Amino acid sequence: MPHEIILGIDPGSRATGYGLISWEGNSARFIGAGVIRPDPRLNFAKRLERIYSGLTEVIARNNPTVSAVEGVFQSVNARAALLLGHARGVGILAAVHGGLPVFEYSPMAVKQAVVGYGRAEKPQVQHMVQIVLKLSKRPAQDAADALAVAICHAHSSCIKGR
Repeated sequence: MPHEIILGIDPGSRATGYGLISWEGNSARFIGAGVIRPDPRLNFAKRLERIYSGLTEVIARNNPTVSAVEGVFQSVNARAALLLGHARGVGILAAVHGGLPVFEYSPMAVKQAVVGYGRAEKPQVQHMVQIVLKLSKRPAQDAADALAVAICHAHSSCIKGR
């Protein structure tokens, strides 16, 4: 598999995590990660705009070759699922406008790929991301989730022989 820079996106209307890894062969290297937190006093449309512009900046600054987005989880709260769907759409749009192919992975698939257990808790994901990427400290939860999505894509594309 050729060298890729993978942008992982963990969408959310209050906090959208992003993580970038370099993947070559079977080796992952941490590039960067962060969390876009729009001002909660902004109306919903303006928060989505902030997420879009933040991801656009990340893409322009890091030149990823591919993006991976976490899918919608099963939610009892229909409103929360709808808001998450809007944030996912904005993340996908930013990636597509940045010229990136977009791959989507369910939360269970991401946890399975990183932790080895599809129902792992968030601290377990943070811990395994820290280990896999040889980080000196645990990344913030949303950033760790985004890095986990990127790692999941790396493993998935390696298995598929893309």
